[in-house]
Amino acid sequence: MPSTSTRRVLLPCLALSLLALAGCAPAPVRNPIAQWVPSPNYDARRPVLIVLHFTNEHSAAQALHTLSTANSGGPVSSHYLIGNDGRIYQLVADDMRAWHAGAGRWGTITDVNSASIGIELDNDGDSPFTQVQIDSLLRLLADLTDRLRIPRTQIIGHEDLAPGRKDDPGPRFPWQQLAQAGFGLWPKGPLADPPPDFDPWAALGLIGYPLDDRPSTVKSFHHHFRGMDGDTLDAQDLRVLYALSRQLGAPGG
Repeated sequence: MPSTSTRRVLLPCLALSLLALAGCAPAPVRNPIAQWVPSPNYDARRPVLIVLHFTNEHSAAQALHTLSTANSGGPVSSHYLIGNDGRIYQLVADDMRAWHAGAGRWGTITDVNSASIGIELDNDGDSPFTQVQIDSLLRLLADLTDRLRIPRTQIIGHEDLAPGRKDDPGPRFPWQQLAQAGFGLWPKGPLADPPPDFDPWAALGLIGYPLDDRPSTVKSFHHHFRGMDGDTLDAQDLRVLYALSRQLGAPGG
């Protein structure tokens, strides 16, 4: 046990250490050229979109290493990783900006990293997703959309926001199963032929797809809504797009 004299020295040092730690606590960011007049009317910034990826690696351990270091393009991360055994890992806090989306856009969102939650799924890009993994994903999506108030329709794939540059989560991903659980945009009811003046490109843009590279956009759309490859629109695509545009409230829909 320390002596009385030792305690007299340690206690002031401890107090000084605690004061120093308190001084390191984050303070409101204040612009030095403005007078600080604080208002109580504010809220934390929240994501409005969830982006799904596959890891294109051979194990969750390998993916965790990459997401904590870098890949060929530099440092990368995501908010969550779900192993093929259903285990959920969190790598970045929900209110922080993870580096998962890269270049691309969705609708009017041009900095997707700043507006989204990224979820990586342990999958090599060729194998089916396991049911236990999808079950965990649905549980995580329910938590995130409820807690962060993200609209349940605002769940997309990496390739949706970056057609031609990315191809994940790919045509094997079960988007319809997510839709049956209430997540993501999906056509409802029987599909009908659109009117003669229907513009499928306007519908794709309304959904959120970038149109800079139209064949690549069609390929990403096919992966998501048809579970197939191909870069040209067919009659069934027009029916799907017409249904989606009506659900989104397109004029004349």
